[in-house]
Amino acid sequence: MILSNITVPLLGLVDTAVVGHLSDAYYLGGVALGSTIITLIVWLLGFLRMATTGLVAQAYGANDIDAQQKLLVQGTMLACGLGGIVLLLQMPLLDFALGVTSASEEVMRYCREYFYIRVWSTPFALLNLVMLGWLLGRQQPKAAMWQLICANLANILLDILFVLGLGWGVKGAALASVFADIAAFSIALFMVLQQLKLTPLFAVSQLLSHIGLKGYGRLLRLNTDIFIRSLCLQAAFAFMTFHGASLGDNTVAANAVLLNLLMLTAYALDGIAYYAEAEVGKAFRRKPEQVRDAVRLAWSWSAVIALGFSLVFALWGNNIIGLLTNIEAVRGTASNYLIWMIFMPLCAFSSYLFDGVYIGATQGKAMRNSMIVATFGAFFPTWFVTQAFLAPEQANHALWMAMTIFMIARSITLGLHYRFSNIFG
Repeated sequence: MILSNITVPLLGLVDTAVVGHLSDAYYLGGVALGSTIITLIVWLLGFLRMATTGLVAQAYGANDIDAQQKLLVQGTMLACGLGGIVLLLQMPLLDFALGVTSASEEVMRYCREYFYIRVWSTPFALLNLVMLGWLLGRQQPKAAMWQLICANLANILLDILFVLGLGWGVKGAALASVFADIAAFSIALFMVLQQLKLTPLFAVSQLLSHIGLKGYGRLLRLNTDIFIRSLCLQAAFAFMTFHGASLGDNTVAANAVLLNLLMLTAYALDGIAYYAEAEVGKAFRRKPEQVRDAVRLAWSWSAVIALGFSLVFALWGNNIIGLLTNIEAVRGTASNYLIWMIFMPLCAFSSYLFDGVYIGATQGKAMRNSMIVATFGAFFPTWFVTQAFLAPEQANHALWMAMTIFMIARSITLGLHYRFSNIFG
């Protein structure tokens, strides 16, 4: 799962590297802004994967085949419905997003160009979340790995072909992502069908029998808590991009480079969190000692890998930035804020790990409350206080300080809840 997860931010890094080698910073700024809006939408609906993984893992542990199939059908129907709504509301969604940023006209122009192409991949991206969650819940990490690796490699190759080979620029980057999401859906569908065929006496009629509006209560309740949690998380990350855009084209482009490095660490560490999801879900309420063993093991490995990322950024961070963009002003700006990325993995790894623990235990309320505290009790207050003491040219440091404190707050609140609550026995 670490290997497969790394391909997701690797895609973002390739997007950044390809567009970052165009002539001006506003191309990278436009792609960063448009990609952030798409990511915001998909991550807000990320409960489709999280809730599916936790509930399917518990059904898998109980050997409840009917419940597993029901969750697959329900998640698929939700994904189709939500994807259709996003397509219908694409214009007002983009207008609202651009209305809260002070980006330059050129950045907003290329943001629109990117968004109106990329948004058509949203239904496929949401279906992929459901299928990925279902495969992970059934402890099929290799199937999930091949789905992610093949789809993201396709995106990377198409990125290079469309942007550098054919010269399609921002439109090419958007089209590459659309085709990649369709490819990912095709692979995920094949993997899911292969799993279903392993079920004794499986018939399509079993799936069709679950189509309807009944029995969504538990899934929707968990989804609501995770949605609120995701809304808070995306409020912090969107603020980083949108407010960074008001600080200039070079700043928003530099933040895009650094945020891609942050996503690289997050997705790699999420690979361990996915292990925790599956193990905690399977053993939850039946084998508390097995849950505790899984958490200790996952936390230890997360700490080791986080330390490794910090060392890599400390030793070779400037070289990595140089690979992602050859625009000298953007490289210089990103290097000024690299210090935050050196410490970020160590501040954040516990939050990623405990997210996985609580997803597996389907304890969405605890995740929701932790994220509310971290966002409105840590991120925004830290930014507000810090920026008041900084000169305008140093204002971006306030954003990175806020993000660091935000990660620490998530780690502490979830860690303390795990230590002192009686949920895990």
